[in-house]
Amino acid sequence: MRIKKSNRIAPDWWTKTIAATLLGYLLALGLVGLFAWFGPGGIDAKSKVQFNVWLTPLIWLLIVSFSFLFKSGLRAFLWLSASNCVVYGALYLFK
Repeated sequence: MRIKKSNRIAPDWWTKTIAATLLGYLLALGLVGLFAWFGPGGIDAKSKVQFNVWLTPLIWLLIVSFSFLFKSGLRAFLWLSASNCVVYGALYLFK
């Protein structure tokens, strides 16, 4: 059984890799920032700093891994950019 051409994932892995590494890292930092402010204990929790340091690469690697499932590199850029805008907007508004 063949997959329709419109349903295939494009093999443009260069653009997906660039989007995942740059925008994915910024998204991971934003998500960890939200967790730092609104997680248990707030921003002043004692051992939360080290946990946030460990949490950052885990979130980043998840984003990088799933970024290759976008149909094209342009979609990866658009969705990760929109996600960054939402996360940093929430961080700015609720901080």
